[in-house]
Amino acid sequence: MMRPYTRRARRFGFSMLELVVALAMLAVMVGYGLPAYVAHAARGHRIEAVVALHRAAQYVAVRMTEVDIDSQPALPPGLDRVPEHGRIAYRIEWVPAADGRAGYEIWAIPVEGGPMHGDACGTFVLDRFGMRSNRDARGGGVDAQACWAGRAA
Repeated sequence: MMRPYTRRARRFGFSMLELVVALAMLAVMVGYGLPAYVAHAARGHRIEAVVALHRAAQYVAVRMTEVDIDSQPALPPGLDRVPEHGRIAYRIEWVPAADGRAGYEIWAIPVEGGPMHGDACGTFVLDRFGMRSNRDARGGGVDAQACWAGRAA
């Protein structure tokens, strides 16, 4: 004799309530995590720009002792961008002094459409004497020391 089937079939998968709760938890994690990740990546790009400026300044200083002071040393590939590989965030440029002397400035300019375009720190500037500044900074209260330490104001 056959017993009537009284057991319910096993259910696999998620209920709608479980799915909504999981999506809400994911939205909260993304809401807090994404801005922190973007800020961390921007800090890394700023620090890379500062390091690249100092490397370029060393290169220019050595080249100016080797060749005629009036000549403009070109930055070699790798020193002319940040990061050296991957999507470019800053372009490094050597700018001679306006007075025609042996002075110079090295600029780290955010690339149009790059990850640092529109950053509060703007263009990083390092001159021959090691003076640090920022040009085209967004907002009036930008602290150059904070920018050079990697933190935005």
